[in-house]
Amino acid sequence: MPRDTDPRLLRAFVAVADELHFTRAAARLYVAQQALSRDIRRLEGALGAALFVRTTRHVALTPEGERLLPYARRVLAAHDELNAAAVRDERPLIVDVRAPVATGRRVLDEARRLVPEPEFVARHHTGLTGAAAEIAGGRLDVSFGRVAGLDPAVLAGLDHRLVRYERVSVLLPEDHRLAPLPRVPLEALAGETLYAGEGNPETAEWTDYARRLFAGRGIVPAESFPKIEGEEEFARIVRRRRWAVLASEVFVAVPGTVLRPLVDPVPLSPISLVWRRGLRHPGLDALLEAARRLAAEGGWLERPAGSWLPEPDVLVTGAVTGAG
Repeated sequence: MPRDTDPRLLRAFVAVADELHFTRAAARLYVAQQALSRDIRRLEGALGAALFVRTTRHVALTPEGERLLPYARRVLAAHDELNAAAVRDERPLIVDVRAPVATGRRVLDEARRLVPEPEFVARHHTGLTGAAAEIAGGRLDVSFGRVAGLDPAVLAGLDHRLVRYERVSVLLPEDHRLAPLPRVPLEALAGETLYAGEGNPETAEWTDYARRLFAGRGIVPAESFPKIEGEEEFARIVRRRRWAVLASEVFVAVPGTVLRPLVDPVPLSPISLVWRRGLRHPGLDALLEAARRLAAEGGWLERPAGSWLPEPDVLVTGAVTGAG
């Protein structure tokens, strides 16, 4: 391989190799498809070999592409580690806390209390799927969310640590038939339609969780709806459409609605602190320590009897399967 191969070209190659689809790979890297195709052609020209077989319906690695892929992954991992080490004490850490009331926000606030330096810059993404793409593209350092819902190829480039089991709830119009209940049994939702982010690609991990929870229980996922930007717009649409919403115990307040925990069984949403593999930064150390302290003080990692987790989450987090 030429000594001066641009890591960007290798990153483009790995994204297409993972997705086997140029449009999805371009979206993952947040670049135009034409620019991605141009980078692949440049890399192929530099190597003097075709890396993909492309038709109108199919993309596949050539034998040369298969041979290059593991080397490209190792080069990118080393490149990321080098960049992280080089800027360890010099730049702010960019942290996606998801929402102002989320677990990530509490962890960030605690990290700032523990360690006045370095600087943290907070961002607000709607879901871990979207944030993971930003981490892969180098535009974000840390996020929070359900790692079991990520594409395995994306997860392979990330490190993560479980910090909390959030109890899952349902947001209901205040005049809904179930609103008077202090806790809502899952079986009582049979026949109900719940919004769970269907149609928002940035929250695909949450929609996947909802489908697994609803399966076999007669709960209907709401139809696909365009991505909703901002808490004010979310509240307006929820009230206007009178949605019941699958939510967490940590959720924004929506006037005219009530938040009720789900029981029998208690569904849990595992929240992990997620960062780019190879990242070394004092801010990351502070976040991990803050998460550890909050979990110990608040019992964040305790699972109630009869709780429920999807099987992929059990495998990723190493949790003991509960009832349900």
